[in-house]
Amino acid sequence: MFKKSNKIINYLKEFSIPLISGVIIALIWANMSDESYRRVIEDNIIGSISFHFLINEIFMVFFFAIATVEIKQSLLPGGYLNPIKRVINPILSTFGGVIGPAVIYVVLNHFIGSSQYINGWGIPTATDIALAWLAARAIFGSDHPAVSFLLLIAIIDDGIGLIIIALFYPDPANPVSAAWLLLTLAAMMLSWAMNKKKITSYWPYILICGSLSWTGLYLSHIHAALALVFIIPFLPHKKKEPYKLFEGQVLPTSALEKFEKEFSTFVDMGLFLFGLTNAGVLISGVNNLTWIVFMSLLIGKTGGIFTMSYVAMLMGFPLPKGMNKKELFTAGIIASMGLTVALFLAGSAFTDIDMQGSAKMGALFSAGAFVVAFIVSKALRLKKTIKQKNKEPALEIIK
Repeated sequence: MFKKSNKIINYLKEFSIPLISGVIIALIWANMSDESYRRVIEDNIIGSISFHFLINEIFMVFFFAIATVEIKQSLLPGGYLNPIKRVINPILSTFGGVIGPAVIYVVLNHFIGSSQYINGWGIPTATDIALAWLAARAIFGSDHPAVSFLLLIAIIDDGIGLIIIALFYPDPANPVSAAWLLLTLAAMMLSWAMNKKKITSYWPYILICGSLSWTGLYLSHIHAALALVFIIPFLPHKKKEPYKLFEGQVLPTSALEKFEKEFSTFVDMGLFLFGLTNAGVLISGVNNLTWIVFMSLLIGKTGGIFTMSYVAMLMGFPLPKGMNKKELFTAGIIASMGLTVALFLAGSAFTDIDMQGSAKMGALFSAGAFVVAFIVSKALRLKKTIKQKNKEPALEIIK
């Protein structure tokens, strides 16, 4: 019975069923009864706390934490991003993935757009980390270096997105209050001290330091979901990252491993609620703005990431171990999935409801990059990592 339920859970995780189901239900619900959808998702439940707040500001804390664990493990000796010079490549790629879409947006807007659309240049600059992570695992396999590569890009991308929002799309009612970030800095220092004192349980780090970090980000009006990104690097861990075996075969021994083991399934299943909360977009008028946003994401992200990564390679900063240029190109396509973050930016960039709707449709279409990436992976006959019992991750041709 336990093995059977484990099999079902692994199947759901491998094919991103929870997230996809949430997105589909949200789209159907919003377009059948937008009023009831908004009432459930956006109305306050207790005080000023809404369902949207609980998912985007609380639940996503753990999603970003698991993503940070993946990156942390990849940076350890034996990991895909070790030695440290391999980190430079995805960092430079991130800048390509931000600049590329903005440039493509401006160019396309010049030829087929309008002066009213120009303020939307920031919409295609962001990658949806949840969609990208799950798409990468589905196409490459969960142990493929391209997954860590994409995660690092998406997290840095998220940070750049926050800067873009603060500088170019500020909310007059909630201006950034940087002084509160001292709380997040204090949380990092406390985490470091706990690590030095050899506190091996992850709970004090998460509950005490995580809460302090979250409070600092929230009060500074910066994305509070990133709270544990600043704490996870201080969790005690093994000196070397071993190859992973089947889930449950090896008991985790370090705080880092235990946290990942005990929260990864919760995060994967909880992404259903993330999709449900963020994908309720009204299917409205499709016009040139829609295609400008969509093509800027698809062409700009893919081209920007591939170009800057190639430049990094020429400078002597290689791709992660086991990753090649074909996989880099496919990863760039996956990174063009900008659904939820792009939806938020569309609401910030335009005050006109019709323009918001058209731009949001372009963001919605960007989820189709998963299909494009899957077709490209088949055409390029990429290799997918699979887990074999008591063996190192193996490779198979994607069929």
